[in-house]
Amino acid sequence: MIDVQRRLAAEILKCGKHRVKFDQDMLDEIKEAITKNDVRALISKGAITKKSKLSTSRFWIRKSKKQKSFGKQKGHGSRKGKKTARLQPKRTWINNIRLQRKYIHLLRDKHLITAEVYHEFYLKSKGNYFRSLRHLKGYAHERGIFKNEKR
Repeated sequence: MIDVQRRLAAEILKCGKHRVKFDQDMLDEIKEAITKNDVRALISKGAITKKSKLSTSRFWIRKSKKQKSFGKQKGHGSRKGKKTARLQPKRTWINNIRLQRKYIHLLRDKHLITAEVYHEFYLKSKGNYFRSLRHLKGYAHERGIFKNEKR
């Protein structure tokens, strides 16, 4: 019925037959078009249009990103590259040292440790003596450093 018009429109629009779209209200006019000029006129009227190309959807990427923000899909099987490629060693150091310093400052401000002990802890953390904040806390309790604790 309108196969000829579809073929002609596809040629003019330089696309496949499946990408040609007809306006349902103007089907009678489209059926009457038998020459390329008739089809061109209908294209300029907007009765015949070209569907946009289908591209790769970003839905799955967005979904995956959302999951990753919740901490999912981050296991060993999903990782590419070295540990240092995912988080730079300097960044790890910065995160670690900031935590330790914040804790040491808190102890000093609450008067739980003396200025000398604060200085000792500060230098030790700067020298990478403590592996983590947990290690620092354990070290402090082990030594009985807090003022109200007994050695």
